[in-house]
Amino acid sequence: MGERFGTVPRFYFHLHNDMDVPDDEGVELADLEAARAYAIRQARDTFGQVAKDEGRVVLHHRIDIEDEHGQVLASVRFSDAVRIED
Repeated sequence: MGERFGTVPRFYFHLHNDMDVPDDEGVELADLEAARAYAIRQARDTFGQVAKDEGRVVLHHRIDIEDEHGQVLASVRFSDAVRIED
C-alpha cells in the first residue's frame, strides 16, 4: 500500500437556530470549499424540515464551520442556502 502523504481535515458544523446544536463528531472533507457546500446542504435540509414541521423559517439562523482547533472558518446563514422568489 502507498504511503499517505497528507491528512484530510475534519470540519465541525455547529447549528445555531432556535437552540445551539454543537457538532461533536465532524466530517472529513477535502477543503473549506467542500465544507461550505456540505453546510449549505445541511442548512437546506434543516430549512425544509423546520418549514414542514413548524410552518416557518428564520433566515438568520446559521451553521458555523469550525476547524479541528475550534476556529470558526465560515458561517452559512439559511439565507445563503436558499433563494426566495415571489
